[in-house]
Amino acid sequence: MTAPALASVDELVAAVLAGSVGPDPSTFAVTSAFWLHHTTRLPGADVTYRNYYVLLRVGEVFGACSFEAGELDPSYCADTSGRTLADVLRSDDPLPVRIAALDAYLASVEPHHVSPDAEEVVLPAGTPDVRARARDAAVAGLLDVAEGTKVALIGVVNPLVDAITARGGLCLPCDFNLRETASGLPVSRDMTQVVDNADAVVATGMTLSNGTFDVLLDHCRQQEKPLAVYAQTGSAVARAFLGSGVTALSAEPFPFSQFSSRPTSLYRYHSRTDL
Repeated sequence: MTAPALASVDELVAAVLAGSVGPDPSTFAVTSAFWLHHTTRLPGADVTYRNYYVLLRVGEVFGACSFEAGELDPSYCADTSGRTLADVLRSDDPLPVRIAALDAYLASVEPHHVSPDAEEVVLPAGTPDVRARARDAAVAGLLDVAEGTKVALIGVVNPLVDAITARGGLCLPCDFNLRETASGLPVSRDMTQVVDNADAVVATGMTLSNGTFDVLLDHCRQQEKPLAVYAQTGSAVARAFLGSGVTALSAEPFPFSQFSSRPTSLYRYHSRTDL
């Protein structure tokens, strides 16, 4: 898939609607719409993670986007199946629905499993904690952190905090829903400040769903800081920015690892500049 150089998600949407990225999105129809509420509490943990997802199926792929509690009502499903992706992208639907539509379009044009740039990583069968550790190890494998490198982590995943620290990096965590990491590091809510203080950045795909991705991308480009993204949300959307601000990507299309006990795949991508 050849995409133009991009400055923002809105530019990507405009390019899709103009036919600059692939076929007319009005020829792609949503066959199924999902609203998912998922919780996880791993053995020995004292935190329950609560996740909400919107999923749009188009042909063989699913567009995915997470969202915050109360942001989207399940009733949207009844009105979304049967619509075209062009209709959803042009609508004033909630941002997570439009991100899921954009993800579905880009994944339809080039599924991760056929991308020549993707490195497939098969997560093993097993219990939730076994699969979570394998997933986080695959994400950490994107990192090549020199001793003393300050790494902003936008969207805290505790094994990634540990992976950054184990590689000699100094983790600067940022998250809207946590006050400290499992290892006791204070968690900032100010993404801009954390990025300004960092040498490199690792960010969740949820920055797409809360509208902060463009700000993050712009800051990293202006300051010439490498940006790695780990994404269930908008994994194909983040991929479109490889070489346009995104340095590396761990893309995990649906079905996500937490929804199966059998082997599933994620796909790692690199641009020319690494962390």
